Amino acid sequence: MFSRLLLCLSVFAGALSAGVVRVEIQSRADVLGGRSFGLAGPYEKLIGKVYFAVDPANPINRIITDVDKAPRNAEGKVEFSSDLYVLKPKRADRGNGAALYEVSNRGRKGLLGMFNRARGSGSLDPSTESDFGDGFLMHQGYTLVWLGWQWDPPQLPGLVRLYTPKVPGIKGLVRAEFELTQRITSHILSDRDHIPYLVADSNDPKATLTVRDRVESPRRTVPRGEWRFSADRGHMEMAAGFEPHKIYEVVYTSEDPVVVGLGPAAVRDFLSYLKSDPADSPIRGIHRAYGFGTSQSGRFLRTFLYYGFNQDEAGRQVFDGVMAHVAGGGRGSFNHRFAQPSRDAHPFMNIFYPTDIFPFTDVDQTDPETGATDGLLARARKTNTVPRIFYTNSSYEYWGRAASLIHTTVDGRADAPIPDNTRIYLFAGGQHGPGAFPPTRSIGQQLGNPNDFRWGMRALLTAMDRWVVDGSPPPPSSYPQVAKDALVTPEAVQFPKIPGVNFSTRIHKAYRADYGPQWKSGIVTLEPPKIGKAFPMLVSQVDRDGNETGGLKMPEVAVPLATYTGWNLFNEKSGPTDEISSMVGSYIPFPRTRAERERTRDPRQSIEERYQSREQYLGLVSGAALRLIEQGYLLDRDLPAILKQAAERWDWTTQQRPATAVDSSSAR
Repeated sequence: MFSRLLLCLSVFAGALSAGVVRVEIQSRADVLGGRSFGLAGPYEKLIGKVYFAVDPANPINRIITDVDKAPRNAEGKVEFSSDLYVLKPKRADRGNGAALYEVSNRGRKGLLGMFNRARGSGSLDPSTESDFGDGFLMHQGYTLVWLGWQWDPPQLPGLVRLYTPKVPGIKGLVRAEFELTQRITSHILSDRDHIPYLVADSNDPKATLTVRDRVESPRRTVPRGEWRFSADRGHMEMAAGFEPHKIYEVVYTSEDPVVVGLGPAAVRDFLSYLKSDPADSPIRGIHRAYGFGTSQSGRFLRTFLYYGFNQDEAGRQVFDGVMAHVAGGGRGSFNHRFAQPSRDAHPFMNIFYPTDIFPFTDVDQTDPETGATDGLLARARKTNTVPRIFYTNSSYEYWGRAASLIHTTVDGRADAPIPDNTRIYLFAGGQHGPGAFPPTRSIGQQLGNPNDFRWGMRALLTAMDRWVVDGSPPPPSSYPQVAKDALVTPEAVQFPKIPGVNFSTRIHKAYRADYGPQWKSGIVTLEPPKIGKAFPMLVSQVDRDGNETGGLKMPEVAVPLATYTGWNLFNEKSGPTDEISSMVGSYIPFPRTRAERERTRDPRQSIEERYQSREQYLGLVSGAALRLIEQGYLLDRDLPAILKQAAERWDWTTQQRPATAVDSSSAR
């Protein structure tokens, strides 16, 4: 049953409500016709908007870049708002008391795909049975929350976004970078069709366009007469066309920046508001809050903690637990002037933005090159607002997101200490997000990697909740370590010479970058930044099959039918063929038979030589899964589904494999 209503709650900012002024619910509907999810009962969907006002004079808010320059209301506060989307138990007393907030990745929703194993990349408005998967999160009683934090997602319906004021009269430098797979004559000034910062003066002679072949190649200036800004001031044009597989950078002056840092402030204030449980709130019974973010959103959470946003205006802790997933060593452009939150960092895309920058570890470290001393949790420790933290990464993040830096010393020669409140998990042999099965080719030379580590994510979420509720320790960290010779330089990886498989030691690097003397105040004055030495990048060592020796192995990797890697080199259409492709790993099946192995001269043992039968293989998978269940890395309830999945993968891998199509799930 669906009903429409407007429920306006006015709660003025004070000791309990932080910066929330009011919550407006525009629509309310039963989930799946009122179906009951076990003890949690039926769920409902709330869609609305949250209105905020923050005091720039409050010391807690001084971490927000340019908040003191933003327009103010009659009370001297800065107003802004965010889209809100909630799935919650209809009866608060039947929920588990926890809000699970997903930091929307570019305005989208991925929670149900990750934890409920819903099909597809995530519906913007979950409404069907397939959108809700197996209902795992609902059966656990979580209240699922999405709140807009990003101002610049594409103008598409259904995306949650932040509505933030601009600072009038301020100008500054903006850098737009892009790489193409085909020759075109016009390109937007933003990343992946997000909202761009407009050019202040289309005829500005100081604007520059450069092109280079590789990350560290010298820039070549494109003469001003060969290109121009478009009439809408949000695109650039070149009549001769931009060349494929080149790195283009345009630096220009824009004006009236938005206050980007109000995004994390919105998250801070709304989650604090929910935990205060005001009597007139449409969302009741929330006593603890967890933050979950994937990729960009995981980097947001690392940045959120670094700046000190986990302390609300009243000094209270906001998130009790944080799960930063596939964020690697990154942070992002989430709180500086003219920040582009969409920009990230890849081996051949979005290069030199303030993503992979010091510090990387939770503990304080000193960079011997610059003398700077800092740690990701330095501010949170001072205010006693450090949450429980899980950092979960796939193998790709070690090749493409500088993940080793979160647990090594700055020089890369030793393992760094890990705080008691933190756990680090590598899903060995995984790509940025599990690929489709049967595996397909997209932008890489090899099949995409289908290693399904979502089983482990469900178990870790359960462990996080227990850790917060009653202090039960979660499973031990599991990641490759220098001391165990499991974490090495790319050049030291002993990858086997598999026929038809190219191996490259080229890897995404994190560089020391100088954005100008005002960078500590959130202002970039050097574009492109001045680049110094790269930090040492380390990756997992592999066994004779090419599978990683360290980290957490899902049953399909522990009992393999293939080589699983976190890297996949670009194919000729998609990029330079010796560069790591963005976010895609490889699935390289073993030879089926001894005869096939000998014919192809594959150094890896065949499936026929490894396993006596399908039944024996499934027995070994079952044993590997049971060990992970005993250790807390898998849930016993998932064992039947894991074995069913393993059987399907055996059948496909041991039979004649069909030609594959393009895998859209791995698109950049």
